[in-house]
Amino acid sequence: MTDEHHHRPHPAAPDTGPRLAPLPEDGWDPSTRELLARIPRDADGHLANVFTTLARHPGLFRHFLPFGSHLLRDGRLPDRTRELLILRTACHTRAAYEWGRHVPLARAAGVTDEEIRRIGAGPDDRGWTPADALLLRAADELHRDARLSADTWSALAAHHDEAQLIEITMLVGQYHMVAFFLNSAGTPLEPDFESETLPAPTGAGADAAEGADGDA
Repeated sequence: MTDEHHHRPHPAAPDTGPRLAPLPEDGWDPSTRELLARIPRDADGHLANVFTTLARHPGLFRHFLPFGSHLLRDGRLPDRTRELLILRTACHTRAAYEWGRHVPLARAAGVTDEEIRRIGAGPDDRGWTPADALLLRAADELHRDARLSADTWSALAAHHDEAQLIEITMLVGQYHMVAFFLNSAGTPLEPDFESETLPAPTGAGADAAEGADGDA
């Protein structure tokens, strides 16, 4: 039996907890422990729930981790650019876990608290610089249309090289994929990251998202 079959889901009753619970450390087999050993722990000494839940599919996680880590740690986009795109994507997908974990990263990248509060208002809010509004618009178009418009592509190309243009689209797609997993699995946000409330997205690129907040 491969390590992909070691961990069988134990579905919870509706609304009583995550559909897939994070795998507790005393349940890690040697291959899972080796896989998770490379991931930095939170200040409380625990690993983030996203990782210990994905570890229930170790074969997939083993291939996913280098890609996600490259986008987050070694990508070509400035940290601020990356976090603005991720937070707007978290708004669109109603991914409270994604939002909660990335607000501190956005602050560390220079996004102010006032800007974080305005992420939900989208690119048409008057407080954004043209460059920041363009990034939020790109996230909106990719979410809504699965492509960048010609005007947005051209505007981005004036300030980003080819690799960065590729990365913008891949980054937004990556965090949509992660949000699909987090929302569907019901991955619980760690208490230390619960202080920020996920705003509802507004603006021309926003979709209605009724009833979705409780699922993340």
